[in-house]
Amino acid sequence: MKIGVQVKFLKWDRMPEILNAPAIGNVTPDTGLLALSEGGNGLFRTGENGVQHILRTADKKADFIVYDAHTMVYIHSAMGYPAIYPLYPAKIESPLKAVLMDLDGTSVKSEAFWIWIIEKTTASLLGDSRFELEEADLPYVSGHSVSEHLQHCIRKYCPDKTVEAARSLYFEHTHREMKAIMQGKGRKNAFVPAPGLKDFLLKLKQHHIKIGLVTSGLHEKAMPEIYAAFQTLNLGDPEKFYDAIVTAGFPLRKGEVGTLGELNPKPHPWLYAETARVGLGIDFAERHSVAGLEDSGAGVISIRLAGFAAIGISGGNISESGVKPLLSGYHHTLEEIAKFLFNR
Repeated sequence: MKIGVQVKFLKWDRMPEILNAPAIGNVTPDTGLLALSEGGNGLFRTGENGVQHILRTADKKADFIVYDAHTMVYIHSAMGYPAIYPLYPAKIESPLKAVLMDLDGTSVKSEAFWIWIIEKTTASLLGDSRFELEEADLPYVSGHSVSEHLQHCIRKYCPDKTVEAARSLYFEHTHREMKAIMQGKGRKNAFVPAPGLKDFLLKLKQHHIKIGLVTSGLHEKAMPEIYAAFQTLNLGDPEKFYDAIVTAGFPLRKGEVGTLGELNPKPHPWLYAETARVGLGIDFAERHSVAGLEDSGAGVISIRLAGFAAIGISGGNISESGVKPLLSGYHHTLEEIAKFLFNR
């Protein structure tokens, strides 16, 4: 399986060349957003009840319901629990008080490893060790929750299986591979710090900007990643370095107590909102002093729904998802992002 292949977008149908959506701005056909006449699982239709346009992300995870003066976002759910949120205008004002950073892909290069775990889990469900995911699967097996990733694979490859059975196999593979990595015997280069991460973090510290680490990854898989990265960078204890760390919590398994993580991760706003409001003590009224960094479409939507400006970094599925109109900036390196933040 090849990682990072571009996804072809559908053409717009009966839409203006430039559409202005409140809280988004100008949207053009080349962004990859798909124009629909109906969205939100049939709840909304263009031309009815004030709805002017309906735009869907290319990964089909979110519908933007555009009215004359505001935009709502309908988040689809593979687990049967959709939600609707308002989309607020976003900007970055000085002085910058906090930067919220995604983990996988933005801080640590690990997406290929976790996609591989999803692939191995699906192979186990099928009883076929030679199974490989297709290129078209990539937008659906990264950036969301474990259960969402597994649900996609079940629907496509083994509809007779359950998410519960898949989760059990997923954690078997995860525990085995993580143990091997900690023993120095596992998959090489599974968790590599993003280029320029150390300099970027230290520059934020130098400017007295609070740093929050935000991930849809469950705690037991996210923390070994960042510990491995900090060990490589000689940055000490990440739990002392970051001002706040929020993960998707602990998995709910039979006989154990879990925390809420599988139904409220990115693209929902709650992980980013929790980090800023509870972890860093930044009130919603101060949201323009916060910027979020992401490499995934789901993460970008999560940041924006939490009310913050989103800055994209290449290497993930932002372009494929079609969410670039939601960004305040899009860059290829953390060094470029540092220049963008400090030279405005």
